[in-house]
Amino acid sequence: MGKRKLERLLAEAEQRITALETMQAQDDGQASSVPSNQALLDAMRVEPGSASVTIEQALNNPAVFRCVDLVSGSIGMLPTYVMRKIGGKIEKAEDHPLFDLLMYQPNSWQTPYEFKQVMQFWALVYGNAYAVIVWTGNRVAHLIPIHPSKVVVEQAPDWTVTYKVTRPNGTTVPLPAREVLHLRGMSADGLTGVSRVKKAAETISISLQAGRAAERIFRNGMMVGGNLKHPGKLGPEGKKFLRESLEEIHSGPENAGKWIITEEGMEAKPFANTAKDSQLLEMRAGLVEEIARVFGVPRPLMGVDDTSWGSGIEQLAILFVRFGLAPWFKAWEEALTRSCLPLSDRGVIYFDFDETELLRGTLKDQAEFFARALGSGGHRPWMEANEVREATGLGQHQDGGGLVSAGEKSNVAPQAA
Repeated sequence: MGKRKLERLLAEAEQRITALETMQAQDDGQASSVPSNQALLDAMRVEPGSASVTIEQALNNPAVFRCVDLVSGSIGMLPTYVMRKIGGKIEKAEDHPLFDLLMYQPNSWQTPYEFKQVMQFWALVYGNAYAVIVWTGNRVAHLIPIHPSKVVVEQAPDWTVTYKVTRPNGTTVPLPAREVLHLRGMSADGLTGVSRVKKAAETISISLQAGRAAERIFRNGMMVGGNLKHPGKLGPEGKKFLRESLEEIHSGPENAGKWIITEEGMEAKPFANTAKDSQLLEMRAGLVEEIARVFGVPRPLMGVDDTSWGSGIEQLAILFVRFGLAPWFKAWEEALTRSCLPLSDRGVIYFDFDETELLRGTLKDQAEFFARALGSGGHRPWMEANEVREATGLGQHQDGGGLVSAGEKSNVAPQAA
């Protein structure tokens, strides 16, 4: 939703609130207790470049929270393998010190999921995530996450980078780049990342204030359902009696939908629902789309659309992984390579995020894929049976090694019982 459309919706909201205030003022014979429409509009309006939203305020917005939780949770749940490539053979380097660190215990108090989740969370909202690398000789022993607010990045005239880290006791220590794992998002200067919250501050601020405006409308009773028309003119006592009786008999959720009894020729007319009645919801839905766009999350995953589910969920998952998560996979893999791998390991050891679980299709699709991989239908096999078993969560079998085509399988004599 563009800025002009948001302004148009705000203007329509102003007209709607003005009409409601006029009716209430005419009924009461006094000024409404609800803030004026101009005050409400002024509170919701954000001048370009003037919005300022803290991280905590931004996370109070459900759309921001959903985006951050979805991306950081997805990154945290996926295993990060340390792989070894020698010649044409690729295998998991389970004997490498970093394998245990990334798969089981990055430090003394966090699981791999918790470590990657909080690092990704910081990279999204602050633009940068830092972890102190504790070296033991030529081996990484621990990865200690440091809050971005405790780190200052400086680059010397010789292009070397130093990280000034504030410890829990308040002291500051300069650390060379070799001792800091720096995960940065999109960068404007090549040194530090850009905070998505700051870049989307205007949209997030409007969304937060639209939510507060809706809350004020409900709190002050501006959701008028209809009006009572009297053929004559009610005096102050009649108005007071009618208002008190309506509040006593019909207020509260337990009385919703009940009919009222009119007297003296009065006529009850409910207000017809129009497009303007849902304009605030439309505006807030548009703001959700704007926020999702900043964080790279597809609309259906934000609960905005329900028409892309069902048969399209598989393609939606592929879209999210390919364009929303894949850039972060690459950022993680190359940051780990830059900071944690000794020069002697480069070219042999590399890191790999396993997104298989997010891309796994239906059982029917998996069966067809694995059948072709094993050589059915005249295809040349490219997977061993044991590789298929491991991919589906099963252990190896004594007869599952080697590439065997369907024709070769039929010529193998069955073993004696």
